[in-house]
Amino acid sequence: MNFRPRRAEEPEINLIPFIDVLLVVLIFLMLTTTYAKYTQLKVTLPVAESNRLDSRPRELIVGVSSEGRYSLNGQPVDGSGVDALAAALAAAAQGERDRPVIISADAMAAHQSVINVMDAARRVGLVQLTFATQSSSRGGSGR
Repeated sequence: MNFRPRRAEEPEINLIPFIDVLLVVLIFLMLTTTYAKYTQLKVTLPVAESNRLDSRPRELIVGVSSEGRYSLNGQPVDGSGVDALAAALAAAAQGERDRPVIISADAMAAHQSVINVMDAARRVGLVQLTFATQSSSRGGSGR
């Protein structure tokens, strides 16, 4: 009896059959796959223009300054109350309730001033409201 431990045989890894199978699969895929060359896809990208204010005369742009003063389409509104602003909006809207109102408020304007514009627009029946902000340091409309 031989009680000495036997030396374990090294496992043998044969990669040649694996490589043969991969080559057969690769050749099969190359022969059965059809390739097509596509030309460029035509994509229409959106375009933004910054000087569109003149092409939309129906909008009512209400400016709110940081001091709480209002302007309507660049003209100052007499009075700072909701009633004066509602009267100015009604005169500018000329009975058209579908005219959009853009509230362009200074970044430092009080929230109550913007709420007053919204209340005046509701009283007149204008329901399409859009908001924009502008900084105090810039001049113009800031949109």
